[in-house]
Amino acid sequence: MPIAKVITIGTVLLIASMPLLSCSGKRPSTLGVSDSKLAPCPASPNCCSSDDLDSDHTIPPFKLKQPAAEVWRAVLELVMNLPKTRITEETSDYLHAECRSRVFGFVDDLEFHLRPSSGIIAVRSAARLGYSDFGVNRRRIESLRSALIAREMVY
Repeated sequence: MPIAKVITIGTVLLIASMPLLSCSGKRPSTLGVSDSKLAPCPASPNCCSSDDLDSDHTIPPFKLKQPAAEVWRAVLELVMNLPKTRITEETSDYLHAECRSRVFGFVDDLEFHLRPSSGIIAVRSAARLGYSDFGVNRRRIESLRSALIAREMVY
């Protein structure tokens, strides 16, 4: 069999099997708010959270510059417009979304907890599988922060 045909068949099989290789992982049971905090990050470096005290995982919360309800609506809008992202839970003070990677479909859990009395929105973004995320979760949070700062919604 000619090598070009072998490569073509191999490529077709790989592409056809991609959905089967999807790496969504099981939704963690620890998601959500417990004792007024988001879940702590695991030991792996593929998570960041404003509620985590560990210097490798901590990230500042969004500090409100505008009324809480307005900022919350802006966060919701921004998350709804993230590519390959699906909101799975939304309440008046909690938001959970699943963000999928382009190639293999790895799922990251993105969470927000509105705390108007503290003037913040707590944030958490974590990969479900693997060890390293190459900074994807931290960059996602910081990108959202930048968009909110540009709108003069947060500091």
